[in-house]
Amino acid sequence: MAAVSLLLAAFAGGWAVAENRANDRIDGLESGLVAPAVAEPTAPDDLAATTEPDLEPASPPVASVPDVLLGPDSEPASAAAGVVAPAVVLITTGDGQGSGIVYSAEGHIVTNAHVVGTARLVDVQLASGRRVDGSVVGRDTAVDVAVVKIDAAEEFGVAEFAPSGSVEVGQLAVAIGSPFGLEQTVTAGIVSAVDRVVVNELDGTPNVVSMVQTDAPINPGNSGGALVDREGRVIGMNTSIRTDGGQGSVGLGFAIPADTVALIAQRIIDGVALDVGFLGVELSEPVSGDPGAVISGATAGGPADDAGIASGDLVVRFGDQPVRSTEELAARVRLTLPGTVVDVEVVRDGTTLTIPVTVGKLGDA
Repeated sequence: MAAVSLLLAAFAGGWAVAENRANDRIDGLESGLVAPAVAEPTAPDDLAATTEPDLEPASPPVASVPDVLLGPDSEPASAAAGVVAPAVVLITTGDGQGSGIVYSAEGHIVTNAHVVGTARLVDVQLASGRRVDGSVVGRDTAVDVAVVKIDAAEEFGVAEFAPSGSVEVGQLAVAIGSPFGLEQTVTAGIVSAVDRVVVNELDGTPNVVSMVQTDAPINPGNSGGALVDREGRVIGMNTSIRTDGGQGSVGLGFAIPADTVALIAQRIIDGVALDVGFLGVELSEPVSGDPGAVISGATAGGPADDAGIASGDLVVRFGDQPVRSTEELAARVRLTLPGTVVDVEVVRDGTTLTIPVTVGKLGDA
């Protein structure tokens, strides 16, 4: 059988192979088992807030697809691509190429952390073909999101981000980016799955992220590009592909959900410290086959232990989101800002309990 791997979908020297562990069982997974995220430049210490930043749109979105384009004789993939195309850019560094999505009218562009690498300055080619300088505002390697800034006086479109709750399995998914440096390339397929937890490795740091899965062809160079719905709204940022040992698409692509991209991008823009959430637990899958994550151990004095979560508890909800697996819980904990109080729902001896937990910071335990 051919080897199966997961590629971070950036082009030339900018892409790297990571062992695919997307479907592995993770027994004893610690909810914060990686190094803290890296911000470049590092956010000032006095900006290490413990509350979420205001995520209200900083700028007006691009126009929606006119109704006439969505009739029975329309080409929905073409219409969707036409809406988002002015907001999709090509990013070039000294090591390779990738894609990006214009996030704000102030000239902020979101892309993958593995696209910009350690660069502080990048070359940005706008949809018009004009090339401009971009500066890297910051990068979060734990989630693989980075923000680049260009001069707001340039002409560009601004993408609209769809709420992740609006994404449905089977809906149209259109990818646009720069595979192998071929800018403004459009491919189409469907959303194959949502909340697909994927484990990549970036700069030696494992990152556990819940993804949107799509069969729209994604190749090296698509990283950082847009995955959009039929209205041209961004539902995800294309990040990685499952392969059969080669470099090309086999119909298994993964995009960071729009809500996650916006959350991390706003933290970077606002200068919020990119700390990784930590519960201080070891997890295992329920032997009963029920959805959830079993607490197989808790660090003494850690956030979970202090809150009263005990070994044997079955975690079924974290905040307002259900928990179906150990990987899902780990992904959600890691995205939560340290200091945030989250209601964790557990089943203990047949009784459902709601336990408020103050999420800790990875590295403090």
